[in-house]
Amino acid sequence: MECPVLFYFLLATISFETTTAISQNIYASENPLPVGSNVTLFSRINVTTGAWMFNSNIIVMIFPGDRIIDDTWRERVIFNSTTSSLTIRSLQVEDSGLYTLQALNFFRSELTLSVQVPISNVTLRANATNLVEFNDTAVLMCTVANGSSLSYVWLKGNTVVTASGGVQFSDGGATLIIVRVTRYDEGPFRCNVSNGISQEISLPVHLNISYGPSNTTMMIMPMKYIYKTGSNILLSCSAESSPAAIIRWMVNGVYLNDFSPQLQLEMVTESHSGNYQCLFYNTATSRFTSASAMIRILAPIAAVVVNHTGGRALLNEPFTMYCEVNGSVDNIQWWKNGQLISADNTTVFDTGNTTLTLNPVQHSDNGNYQCQAFNYVSNMTSSPYTVKVNYGPMKPVIIGPSMALAGTWVILNCSSASYPPSLISWYFNNSLVATTSKLEIGPLTLNMSGKYACMAFNKITGKNSTASVMLTVLAPVTMVSIKMIGPLPIQNHTFTLICETAGSVESIIWMYNWSQLYPDNTRNFTMNNTILTFDPVMASDNGNYQCVASNPLNSSTSEIFTLEVIYGPEKPTIMGPNMAMTGDNVTLSCYASSNPVSIYKWFFNDSIVANTSEYVTLPLTRDLSGMYTCMAYNNITGKNSTAYTMLTVIDPIMVHVEAPMNPPIEGHFYNLTCNVTGPTEHIYWLKNYEPLHENDRTVFYMNNKTVTFNPLEQTDTGNYQCMSINTVWSITSPPFKLLVNFGPETPIIDGPAFAETGHTAKFSCSAKSVPPSQYHWFFNDSTVANTSVFTTGLLSFNMSGEYTCMASNYVTENVSISVKMLTVIEAIESVMIRNNTVPINSENFTLTCEVNGPYDKIYWMKDNMYLNTSTAKANMSYEIENNTLHFTPVTMYNDGIYQCVATNQAGPHASPQYVLLVNYGPLSVHILGPDSAKVGSSVSLTCSAASQPDCDFDWFLNSQPSAIKTGSVITFPATKENEGNYTCKAKNPVTNITMYEIKAFTVDHASTFHIPSNMMLMVLVALSVTALFN
Repeated sequence: MECPVLFYFLLATISFETTTAISQNIYASENPLPVGSNVTLFSRINVTTGAWMFNSNIIVMIFPGDRIIDDTWRERVIFNSTTSSLTIRSLQVEDSGLYTLQALNFFRSELTLSVQVPISNVTLRANATNLVEFNDTAVLMCTVANGSSLSYVWLKGNTVVTASGGVQFSDGGATLIIVRVTRYDEGPFRCNVSNGISQEISLPVHLNISYGPSNTTMMIMPMKYIYKTGSNILLSCSAESSPAAIIRWMVNGVYLNDFSPQLQLEMVTESHSGNYQCLFYNTATSRFTSASAMIRILAPIAAVVVNHTGGRALLNEPFTMYCEVNGSVDNIQWWKNGQLISADNTTVFDTGNTTLTLNPVQHSDNGNYQCQAFNYVSNMTSSPYTVKVNYGPMKPVIIGPSMALAGTWVILNCSSASYPPSLISWYFNNSLVATTSKLEIGPLTLNMSGKYACMAFNKITGKNSTASVMLTVLAPVTMVSIKMIGPLPIQNHTFTLICETAGSVESIIWMYNWSQLYPDNTRNFTMNNTILTFDPVMASDNGNYQCVASNPLNSSTSEIFTLEVIYGPEKPTIMGPNMAMTGDNVTLSCYASSNPVSIYKWFFNDSIVANTSEYVTLPLTRDLSGMYTCMAYNNITGKNSTAYTMLTVIDPIMVHVEAPMNPPIEGHFYNLTCNVTGPTEHIYWLKNYEPLHENDRTVFYMNNKTVTFNPLEQTDTGNYQCMSINTVWSITSPPFKLLVNFGPETPIIDGPAFAETGHTAKFSCSAKSVPPSQYHWFFNDSTVANTSVFTTGLLSFNMSGEYTCMASNYVTENVSISVKMLTVIEAIESVMIRNNTVPINSENFTLTCEVNGPYDKIYWMKDNMYLNTSTAKANMSYEIENNTLHFTPVTMYNDGIYQCVATNQAGPHASPQYVLLVNYGPLSVHILGPDSAKVGSSVSLTCSAASQPDCDFDWFLNSQPSAIKTGSVITFPATKENEGNYTCKAKNPVTNITMYEIKAFTVDHASTFHIPSNMMLMVLVALSVTALFN
C-alpha cells in the first residue's frame, strides 16, 4: 500500500527525534510468558501521535483519528486507540526483544519482553557413582529436552551447591564437577532447571564415597595408668570407614584371634601387661590405620606392721621403729595421731622411709604411730603402734594452804610429772606420816605448825625428787560490835563510836553505807582504827555504819549501826494562797526540817489557832485578812523557829458573755461583750476552746472586753468564752453559742433530665442555709409544690419544660432560684427474651430481645454480670447481632440466668430473668447392682445416666427384641431363666440421644460363661436405634 506524506513525516520524526520532557513507563500484562500466549502492552497515558516499535522497527503508526499497522504484524496485533494499548497474539520466541512506545515530542518508553519455551524432561547422569575419597573426580551432567533461557541450580539433599575450591560448574551451569571427592560429598544430587515461566527438578543421583579408615581411637574402660590384679579391662577401638574396616588385635607384636571392635580382659594378672594395638583395613580404599595403648598390671600390698628395736622409750634417749611390708612397695609414709610426720632435728628416716628413729625422745613424741605403704594400685596403713615416753619424777608440786585455823582440817596434795606415776611419801619433822599423794591433817592445834615434806619416786627410771611447805595454825576472830561512847549525836557536837572484838585480830576497817570509810576533816580513827570520832558530827553523817575485824584466814562484820544526827528546827516553809474569796476555806501548810520531827503551832493576830502543821480556816470573811504565823519547836535541841504569810480576803468574781438583741446575719456587723463582776487584770477570748486572735475582720476593744466581727461570716459560728485573769486566779465564762444566719445559697436540684410518658419524675431541691430554707416549686409560672421534694403526676409529652425550685430564708429575707429541664420521651413498654428452638448441647441456639417501644441500644447480662463477647472463655462461643444473642454452639457452660437490657435517655429497662438450662446427654450410663446372687433371692438393678432432662429407661435381656421392663429399676428373682446379659437403654426425650450399658448376671451355682461386668456398649442414636431394638 502507499503511505501518505504525513506518514513519512511522522516516521522520520519518531525515528530520529527523542524527547525527555516527561518520564513514563509502559507495562506488559505478563512478562516473561510462554510461547503461543497473548500479551497486552500499555501505558497509563493515552498517545494520540506517535508509534509502537519492536527492536526499532515500527509496528503501529499513531496519529489523530487513525493508525497504520505494519503488514508483517497486521494479523497478530490489535491496537486500542482509546487506551493506546497494543495486544500481540500467538507469541513466539522470536518475539522476544525491545518494545518502544514513542509519543511525539512528549515521551519515549521501553520494555524488554521475554517469550520462553516451557522446560520439560530434565535428566541427570554421572560419569561414576562409586568413588574413592581423595582419588576420584565426580562429573554430573544435567540435560533438558525442551526449554529456553535456562538457569541451573544444583542441590545436595535440600542444600544449594555453590562453587568453591573443589566444586566447579561448566556448560553454563549444566555440568557439576567435584575434584578429589571427600566423604562429605556423599549423598543425593539433583539439578533444578528454571526460566521465567517454569521449572523442573531432576530425579536424584546418589554418590557413594568410600573412605578411611581414619580418625582411629582406642578407648580403655576404666582408664588408669596401672591396673590392679583381678581387674576387668575393656579395650574399644573405632575408626571412620566406608565400607566398614576389618579389625585385628595385637599384644606385644603378636596377633590375637579376635576380630571384634572390643577386647575384654577379665581377672587380669601381671602377665597381662603389655602393648595392645588394634589394626584397621579398608578393602575398598586399600588403606591401613592403627591405635595402641600400654597396659600395666600390678598386685596390691598384702600387709603392713610397725615394730620397734631395743627397750622402752625413755626421755632424752634414742628410740627406733621399723615398717614391715608384705608386697611391692613404691613409697612409705609415717603418721602420728593422724598427722603426716616430716623429718627434723630429732626425727630421722632411713633410705626408703623403712625405719623411723626418735633421737632423743621427747615428751611430744607420745602418741599413736602408723606407717602407710604405697604402690600404683594400692596403699595400706598399719594398725596404730602406741609410743609412751617414760620420764620423771619432776620437782613435786604441793597444793594446800600455808595457814589454817585451829580446830579445822587441812588437806595437802602432792603431785609430780612422771610416767609411770611416781610413788609419794609425806614427812613431818623428818618423820614419815603418809604414803599417799593426799595428806589430811586435823583437827589442828597451834603446835601442829611446821614443815611438811613430799618425796616422789619412779621405779622405772629409778629417780626421786622432794618438795616441802610451811603450815601456820591461827586462832579465829569470834566477835565484832559497835557501841556509842559519850553523849547523843547532836549536830555540831563531838560524837564517838568504838569497835569491840574478840579473837586474833590483825586489822579493822569501818564501812559507811556499805563502802569503806576513810578519815577526813571531821572523821578520824584512833587505837588502830578501833575508835571512830566525829568532830563535829553533821547531818550529812547520817547513814549505816559497820566495822570489819579480820586476820589472814577469817573476818567478821558487826551488825549495822544507824546514825541519825539530832538537829533543828530550821526556818519553816509555808504553803498556801495569798488571796481568797469570802466564803472559801483556805488550807495553810507549815514544814521545818528537824530531827526529831518538830511540834507546830499557828497564830493569827497573836492568838493561837492550831497545834498541827496544817491549818484549815473557817469560811472566810473580809475581817479574816491579815498575818498568819507558824512556829516549829524541837524538844531535844530545845530550839524553835517561826515564819508568817499574809492572806487577803475579797468578794467573789462573776464572768459571762453578752450579745446584742439583733440576730447574727452573714455580711452584717456583730459584737460580743465580756461582763466581769470583781477585780480583773486581763481578759482573753476563746472560740471552740482555742484562743481567739484578731484579724482584718475580728477586732478587740475596751481592753479586750468587746470583740467585734465586721462583717460576720459563716466561719464565725462556734462556742465563744471570755477568761478573766488576775494574780490569784483565772475564771472562764460559760460557752456562748454564736450561730451565724446565712443563705440560701444557689439550690442544687437532683432529678432526671429525661423521663418516660406514663411514669412519674421525682426532683429533690437543697440549698445551704441557716435557718433551713423554705422551698417552692414552679412549672409554667404555676406553683406545683411547697416542699423540697416534688414528684410529678403521670407524665405526658406536654409536661416537658423547665421546673423551677425557689429557696427562701425568713431571717436573712433572701431567696435563691435554680432551674431543671425535663424532657418527656416515649416509654419502653416492655422488654422480653424469646427463643424459637430448644437449647441442645453442641447445637446453635439463639435468644431474641423483644422491645416494645423506642430504644437507643441493647446489651445482655448473664448472672447479673455484663456479657462481653470479646472476653468469652475458651469453652463458650457466642456473638451479639442487633437484638439477638447467638450461641455457636450452645454448651452446658452457657447455663445461667440471662437478661437483655434496653436503654433510652431515661435509663435502662431490664427484661425478666430467663433461665437457660441446656439439654444434653446422656453422657454416660451406669448399672448398679450385683453380678451374681443365690438361687431364689431377689435382685435389683438400677440404671442411671448423666443427662438433662432425665432419660427414659428400657431393660432388655440377652437378645430379646422387646423391652422386659421400663423405668430406671428392674427387680427379678435369681433363677436360671433370669441369667444373662441385662441391657439398659437410656434415651433423652429432647436430644434423642440413646446410650446402652450391659451388665452380666449369673446365679451362684450356675457354671456358665458370661461377659465381664465392666463391659459397656455405647451407641449414639439420633433418629433410630439398632435393628435389635426396633
